[in-house]
Amino acid sequence: MKYKKWTLKQKLEILSSSEELGIVETCRKYSVSTGTFYSWKKKFESQGEAGLKVTYETKSKAHKQADEENRLLRKLLSDKEIELEVQRELLKKKFGTSDPRKI
Repeated sequence: MKYKKWTLKQKLEILSSSEELGIVETCRKYSVSTGTFYSWKKKFESQGEAGLKVTYETKSKAHKQADEENRLLRKLLSDKEIELEVQRELLKKKFGTSDPRKI
């Protein structure tokens, strides 16, 4: 089942039209479950418009920056590991061992 994402404006419109039409008719008109409606109503009554704001799919600037830094660090680490592996292979070919302490 695909869920609809409602904007703040749409939620406020639905809540205000419930006063005119009634809760059941409003839910039918906008295809909103009564559980969702009452959840919105409860949040609106306790927190106002801030309670209805869309909070999904939002990353803070710090979170995005940390993700980018982690990506760069992983790339540097993998590059360093590849470089070390190549050095080990060269030592193995040259001296017959990959352990530099045995040379």
